[in-house]
Amino acid sequence: MEIEFLGTGAGSPAKARNVTSIALKLLEEINEIWLFDVGEGTQHQILRTTIKPRKIARIFITHLHGDHIFGLPGFLSSRSFQGAEKLGQLVIYGPKGIQEYVQTSLRLSQSKLTYKIKYVEIDEEGLLFENSKFQVFAARLDHRIECFGFRIVEHDYPGELQVDRLRAEKVPSGPLYGKLKAGEKVVLPDGRTLNGKDYLGQPKRGRIVTILGDTRQTPNVLALAQHANALVHESTFGKDESQLAFSYYHSTNIQAAKVAQKAQVGKLFLTHISARYVGLKSLQLEKDARAVFKQTTLANDFDTFFIPFSRK
Repeated sequence: MEIEFLGTGAGSPAKARNVTSIALKLLEEINEIWLFDVGEGTQHQILRTTIKPRKIARIFITHLHGDHIFGLPGFLSSRSFQGAEKLGQLVIYGPKGIQEYVQTSLRLSQSKLTYKIKYVEIDEEGLLFENSKFQVFAARLDHRIECFGFRIVEHDYPGELQVDRLRAEKVPSGPLYGKLKAGEKVVLPDGRTLNGKDYLGQPKRGRIVTILGDTRQTPNVLALAQHANALVHESTFGKDESQLAFSYYHSTNIQAAKVAQKAQVGKLFLTHISARYVGLKSLQLEKDARAVFKQTTLANDFDTFFIPFSRK
């Protein structure tokens, strides 16, 4: 599991930062990539990475402001020319209006896709999606328009089969090991009955990634972030700009750091950085946040981070 930042800027593109888009790379887990927001120019950013558009199976849109969706029609059109039809439908999740926006853009530009799109417009908080490996939860944030944050929860991994112990007890290898690993009871040729659950190590806790849209501070921010291995939080404003942040429905770097501290997250990534913060000013955003929460990183375009398992 990796997270790659395709755009980390706020409002409009800048020389050093494109507007918002984040790729959650789940290639080893389910052979898919999920996008969170698709700001203008996202497909150009993807060209500078190893990401294959046909691997992008799900897109989650936090809200309908232009810096989060203007890249969507272009990306969807280009994806048609890259073998996407072989992988079936693409699913787009987002606030009410996302379907109308995409379909209108494609219709007026007479764009034809080679694959189907399924639209899931979010009207309730809670479980949004689940498969055999992951759950995705959505909750409303506090922005000028309806905006959501997403909590991606990986299912726990079963404990590893204690092969050395089985060998010591002279349990013959082969299909029996597979049944024991599945937690089944088996009867050995010598008449012994073994319960697979007795030969499994401790389960490995699945990882949690929280990706927030633009927001003021609200209780749902803390709820979504609780014990996340990685928290992606906007940092449009700096240390002494909390009143400005509130007025413009955004957050500061210090507010993000305090959330990470309270929620006991593993790593905080600051993104949605205003073009006012360049050079030393951007580094100061990170430095100030680290004074509150040490495991803070200011994300830059094309930064890629592996999401480790919890040590607990």
